[in-house]
Amino acid sequence: MEVKELKEFVDAEHNFEIRVISHAGSRLYRVEMEDIEGQHYPLMRRGKPMLFRALDDVYAELKQAGIHRAYLVQWVAHDEMIGRDTHYQSPLTSRMPLVF
Repeated sequence: MEVKELKEFVDAEHNFEIRVISHAGSRLYRVEMEDIEGQHYPLMRRGKPMLFRALDDVYAELKQAGIHRAYLVQWVAHDEMIGRDTHYQSPLTSRMPLVF
């Protein structure tokens, strides 16, 4: 989903969730939106997923799109490596609310 499309979606819909995904071992963040039907849409620019080096950059981009609340999700590959189910998508176990 391009930033322009996200702005239009925010104006039209009220039931969605924004996730800022942080990968362990990486200092990059990516943003995805989940709609009411459970579809995930990464934030894109020119057809490629946007990656951010700092949360301040994420805040600025999301504020510009009219978003004021998101969830920070830490993705840890170790869970998959040892055979444990990933839990970064589950609602209460791995999310930290961000308000900006």
